[in-house]
Amino acid sequence: MSFPKGFLWGGATAANQYEGGWNEGGKGPSTADMLTNGTHTTPRKITRTWEDGLYYPNHTASNFYHHYKEDIALMGEMGFKVFRMSIAWSRIFPKGIEEEPNEEGLRFYDEVFDELHKQGIEPLVTISHYESPFYLTEKYNGWASRELVDLYVKYCSVIFNRYKDKVKYWLTFNEINCGTMPLGGYLGLGILNEGTTDFMNQKDDPQLRFQGLHHQFIASAKAVKLGHEINPDFKIGCMIAFMTSYPYSCNPKDVLKCQKEMQMGNYYCGDVQVRGEYPYFAKQYWKENNIQIQMEEGDEALLKEGTVDFYSFSYYMTNCVSTDPNLEGIGGNLIGGVKNPYLKASDWGWQIDPDGLRYTLNELYARYQVPLMVVENGLGAFDKLEEGNKVHDSYRIDYLREHIKCMEEAIEDGVDLIGYTPWGCIDLVSASTGEMGKRYGFVYVDSDDYGNGSFNRYKKDSFTWYKKVIASNGTDLD
Repeated sequence: MSFPKGFLWGGATAANQYEGGWNEGGKGPSTADMLTNGTHTTPRKITRTWEDGLYYPNHTASNFYHHYKEDIALMGEMGFKVFRMSIAWSRIFPKGIEEEPNEEGLRFYDEVFDELHKQGIEPLVTISHYESPFYLTEKYNGWASRELVDLYVKYCSVIFNRYKDKVKYWLTFNEINCGTMPLGGYLGLGILNEGTTDFMNQKDDPQLRFQGLHHQFIASAKAVKLGHEINPDFKIGCMIAFMTSYPYSCNPKDVLKCQKEMQMGNYYCGDVQVRGEYPYFAKQYWKENNIQIQMEEGDEALLKEGTVDFYSFSYYMTNCVSTDPNLEGIGGNLIGGVKNPYLKASDWGWQIDPDGLRYTLNELYARYQVPLMVVENGLGAFDKLEEGNKVHDSYRIDYLREHIKCMEEAIEDGVDLIGYTPWGCIDLVSASTGEMGKRYGFVYVDSDDYGNGSFNRYKKDSFTWYKKVIASNGTDLD
């Protein structure tokens, strides 16, 4: 077995968790800049102004803003074919409403893309990755307002035209389906309802959330159409946080509950962006939850015209679904579930399931029949910097090896998988907890949960291993 020729091996980051330089180069504050640090048990606070005595980890993050040449050289050394990154919207339009973009911000990404191309690395750019100008939250309550559609499209127009010869692959919104969950109100939609003070316990309004999600669907469709007009060679995809669920038992009630969770958690957004229309089960969900989607004339046609070229997704784990309230629960990426007795779990309780990735790839390809990319996958763990600045992360190698094997098996099954970018290829700040100690990378960044450290970069054992995987196109996994 082998991966296809030209397979896009690489790694993934996001500006808000990795870039830093939050108030440099003319950048304005983003929604992520208003989040304090937290832990696995202590939620991150959301503050409308910066408060003394609180630490805001996204302000510095991994300081890619000042280390980009060094970091891209390390990616080149590993042999990356692609680097998934995001552009910080508030670096291009600090408030989101300006008539003209911030030239200094545009130049920064010019330099990043030029550096990537020197190393033979293709950029894969997420246009909006869990951040938007915080001014838009204050003025419009984020994506709850349709005003953001045109502001986003203006932003897209600027970056599409500026980088039309430097970027081929684009993703419109990161994990857009987080908007189907209360957690995604602020995280993905920039909605900050009165009374919300922390990230995990937001004052939720499903009507606002699902209306905001509709606005993002319209913005994405417009961006796809615009991008193809500016450069017909652009490949523009969606990005879904795929949360694979299994029924805990063969109890039909468990099976039906699992089916519903898969529909609303995963397929609701994918169907709109790939098929160009809301799925049949959406109307019943709206009815049950008193949601009335306000559509403008032409919206349905626009969704049909602005479907994506490929489907990308994050995959970390699987969950079990049960109607039995007495079973042990477990956490995970965006949602939790019931503990699966057949699986081990990470330090953060995320269940490790490589076979679930093969299953997911087959389910997705059967449903959509478009090229797929796994653009986030990895193991968050406590890494220890040992003598000689070494990190022996055999546990990460084991995790990635087994998932790569299952991707290979899915390709043998007939799935059109075109790329793989493990998450946090260089250590970065966790989105959910704001911790630096939850590490995913092949490269260790010398910084702690409070930004203390030299920010020096050190190669982990997984760095050398992944370099060998890429060089062999996935055939050497030892």
